[in-house]
Amino acid sequence: MSLKKTTINDVAAQAGVSVTTVSMVLSGKGRISSVTSERVHEAIELLGYVPNRSATMLRGGGSGAVGLIVRDLCTPFYAEMIAGLSDALEQQGKLLVLAQSGAEGHQLQRSFDMLVAQGVEGIVLAGGVEGAGELSLRAQELGVAMVCASRASTLEELDAIRPDNMQAAKMATEYLIKRGHRAIAWLGGSAGSVTRAERVGGYCSTLMQHGLPLRSEWVIECADQQRDAAERAHTLLQHHPAITAVLCYNAAVAMGCYFGAQRAGRRIGGEGSAASLALVGFGDAPEAELTDPPLTFITSSAREIGRNAAIRLLRRIQDPLEPVQNVIVPARLVERLSA
Repeated sequence: MSLKKTTINDVAAQAGVSVTTVSMVLSGKGRISSVTSERVHEAIELLGYVPNRSATMLRGGGSGAVGLIVRDLCTPFYAEMIAGLSDALEQQGKLLVLAQSGAEGHQLQRSFDMLVAQGVEGIVLAGGVEGAGELSLRAQELGVAMVCASRASTLEELDAIRPDNMQAAKMATEYLIKRGHRAIAWLGGSAGSVTRAERVGGYCSTLMQHGLPLRSEWVIECADQQRDAAERAHTLLQHHPAITAVLCYNAAVAMGCYFGAQRAGRRIGGEGSAASLALVGFGDAPEAELTDPPLTFITSSAREIGRNAAIRLLRRIQDPLEPVQNVIVPARLVERLSA
């Protein structure tokens, strides 16, 4: 019967420290007290731990691996972003290692520790999650490069590659106004979302600029599920039949709104008609082309965000002292005649 191989997690548990701390001791990087370092080495000797190849390469400063922490690998936007990130990294001979933190970021710390244990040279943090600030500090202590991708707001100490949410919302609202719409509602996102705040800000400022009504009861929160969006859209349109257009927080909300509008007896498409309803969403989704008519979206290229994240991370790995940069990827209109 084979004996269970001792892992870095066993060493951390024996020493009473985190996996990150053990990795810092092994790499010789970061600020670790002599007492803690001695305790880790004692645990290593006691357990007979042999660092894996990734940890050894980490000490040498060149594992060739780069980590990505994303909330949901199945989200279409992040799938596209990963494709762009991976393509750019592979051109430089780097391997991408994926970790999923969960919708609420519950596995964020575990994902970070796992990637560090694998000996990654840098980490891309995708999407806005709680605890990102603390993670940034730990990455700095460990000497692991980190950049943020597709975050609504940035941490001042980290490079960030993100869409221009306010500009995208202004573009979407202007698009609807030019097509004759004067009663434009907003659907989706949660009150705590910075992305939502930026988009709603662009929507509101554009309505005010054109002297159009801004009614609080037309700005509706909802979850990022089609069923919830459909129910909220149905209720909104039943109570406020004067609405002729809806801006939707993301692709899932737009698809849900499409079905909710149909239940409310509204025809999708048209230019400001009381019987019709125009929908514009943020992001994009392949199934949007299957609706009748296909839905229109305002999107920032996910692949471009991924490519830019790879470029910034590689530069950060090469030069840790380079000034922090904030790269904004502009939005573009993907019109499919739904408005």
